[in-house]
Amino acid sequence: MEDNKTHTHLNLTKTDDPKPLIYPTPLSPPLPLISKQIELNRALSASSKSSLFTLSRSDVVFEDEYLIVINKPQGIYCDRVLSAIPPLLRDSQGTGIKNPPEFHLANRLDHDTSGVMVITKSHKVAGKLVKAFTDHKVSKVYVALCCGSAPKWDSISIRSGHGRSKHGVWRVYAASDVGRTLPGCSIVRDMATSFQVLSVNGRGRFKDLTTKSRIDQQETVLVVENVGVDIASTDENKKDEVLIRAFPESGRTHQIRLHCQYLGIPICGDVKYEGPHEWKGRTLDGHCLHAETLTLDHPVTGLPLVFRAPLRTWAESSISS
Repeated sequence: MEDNKTHTHLNLTKTDDPKPLIYPTPLSPPLPLISKQIELNRALSASSKSSLFTLSRSDVVFEDEYLIVINKPQGIYCDRVLSAIPPLLRDSQGTGIKNPPEFHLANRLDHDTSGVMVITKSHKVAGKLVKAFTDHKVSKVYVALCCGSAPKWDSISIRSGHGRSKHGVWRVYAASDVGRTLPGCSIVRDMATSFQVLSVNGRGRFKDLTTKSRIDQQETVLVVENVGVDIASTDENKKDEVLIRAFPESGRTHQIRLHCQYLGIPICGDVKYEGPHEWKGRTLDGHCLHAETLTLDHPVTGLPLVFRAPLRTWAESSISS
């Protein structure tokens, strides 16, 4: 005998399928095909140079019992600089060092980027500096040699999005895309850099590095929403040599390099972001980007510190030519 229970029939047909996720479109171009092999060769060269690298006292910008600041050469990996610190200190202080320090990198530079690197001597100091960087209490200034059409601005502040495209490459995105999801479940983050032109084709004046020159002379603010300058369409024979100073306000990967590419003045030697592999008859072994200064409060004493690395030859030549 059949019971009197009511049977409910479930409709298993999906009626509310989620809409496919639409990812934001990057505004900077994909990597040039030529860049992959050149970047690989440079990485192999850096590995070889790094394996033989040693530090000398002339590479030391500053040292106390808590920190040691190094002027990193181009073409050397940061980790190799870190491992070269103990032999340097043993040579200068002797072998009987009590309680050997615990060295940590406070900041990192690409292997092709030269300039100021801060290394701490204890876990406690390292933690304080990491927090200072995270809280944007450390000011960084770079110098770069670029090429392209001479900018119509003397100084500019550019704000955009930053993230990895579907191929895992860092790209510039519209400022309005900040917060949107990217392939791989990452998101577009904000990215801001200020730039100051120092010279064009050797003409100009190398400005003193002051807060006033950075802030008061801002003439243009560019909030990125459209595709950047088409570098490939620029006549090679009409490209200018532009020496700039860059003030990154956020700490995104390849930030200065990406924004220079977007502005149509890629960094010389930066083949990854459309910079020339050869410039003025010379093949470039790496990109011309130098971490000039780092400004912070001492993590223990609280005193304000400004670390400055001497300019590279390419920057001095661009000023004096």
